[in-house]
Amino acid sequence: MPAIVLVGAQWGDEGKGKATDLLGDRIDYVVKFNGGNNAGHTVVIEQPDGSREKYALHLLPSGILTPGVVPVIANGVVIDLAVLFEEIDGLNARGIDTSRLIVSSNAHVIAGYNKTLDKVTERFLGSRRIGTTGRGIGPTYADKMSRIGIRVQDLFDVSILRQKVEAALDVKNELLVKMYNRRAIEVEETVQELLQYVERLRPMVRDTSLELSQALDRGDSVLCEAGQATLLDVDHGTYPYVTSSNAISAGACTGAGIPPTRIDSVIAVLKAYTTRVGEGPFPTELLDDSGEFLRKTGAEYGTTTGRPRRCGWIDTVIGRYATRVNGVTDFVLTKLDVLTGLERVPVCVAYDVDGVRHDEMPVSQSDFHHATPIYEELTGWFEDISHARRYEDLPEACREYVEFVESRIGARISVIGVGPGRDEVVVRHDLLETR
Repeated sequence: MPAIVLVGAQWGDEGKGKATDLLGDRIDYVVKFNGGNNAGHTVVIEQPDGSREKYALHLLPSGILTPGVVPVIANGVVIDLAVLFEEIDGLNARGIDTSRLIVSSNAHVIAGYNKTLDKVTERFLGSRRIGTTGRGIGPTYADKMSRIGIRVQDLFDVSILRQKVEAALDVKNELLVKMYNRRAIEVEETVQELLQYVERLRPMVRDTSLELSQALDRGDSVLCEAGQATLLDVDHGTYPYVTSSNAISAGACTGAGIPPTRIDSVIAVLKAYTTRVGEGPFPTELLDDSGEFLRKTGAEYGTTTGRPRRCGWIDTVIGRYATRVNGVTDFVLTKLDVLTGLERVPVCVAYDVDGVRHDEMPVSQSDFHHATPIYEELTGWFEDISHARRYEDLPEACREYVEFVESRIGARISVIGVGPGRDEVVVRHDLLETR
């Protein structure tokens, strides 16, 4: 069976965890192929007694919650080992089996000095800051590209590990001491910090690219799950206000070691409105009561950081862009229930930039920064849609909204989220159907 890639279509926080969970019992492998613990998935699972358990995942693939699925942290991920085992221990304490997890030997490790540099650099930049989470993600990817990074496999050879730490700190201590007025970091301090996790990590480490190739050869289903989202991709996002990895569908090839010829479909998750965390342009951002309504009703606070998210109306220009750069075959539209109770629901269909209409993403970041949204308003609905399970159960105005958005983004909306629970969805088309 070919591989499937799942991506976010906006700036993240679209609900990819729920989409993965929806596919979970028909998927054999769930692969995290980029990013680190700078983003998170929230999955709500209904228990036999009717109660709901909420799981916030930061580094682990959301497939860890589905019995029988093999969760994979692939080579494109950067790993904070303390966070990894804290998250594993937290799930184990709640009765979740994490023993199936496998980790790529080629994944890079976040050292303590990467987190230190991340935080002091952001403070140094002041008003020009990027808005990172301060978790060392960017500096670790920078080390990877500079060929001074530490990989998981290096932890099993103390001599190599020490040499790599020494080489990295030769440069980083110069920055910390002379530029940022911070104390130098000791080599042995970093080495021992990393070595404390070796024995727990060792049984998990594999050649994950080989394992995934063999799984596909057997006919197993493989879901590659992106961290962050399209507009945060380092090449195709709103640079420089982006993450440090490739969060579009093509990133699954390099980040998981899966060739493009084995990818059959790309599922993109699109929230029924738009949110963003951190700095950077955001054409439909609402700085009024409407923005506060979306934030409170949608509980728009970061899974990892707790930061309030910037909120705005849905932007179909971004949706079309996501369709194009990812090759989207199906959309999952989430949090449609949040729009319930609005008399009118605006949809951004184009931008105005200095009097010129743009139906597609502007070529330059400067134009995008100055873009003013052009809206079309649709009639809202007041009925509770959380109990809808068939498309026909949705109010007419709600269906008109879905179909209008679908016509603008250029790919079909196959699943609609109508509430936070794993079962609160309307399925229009099977995400795993053969095309």
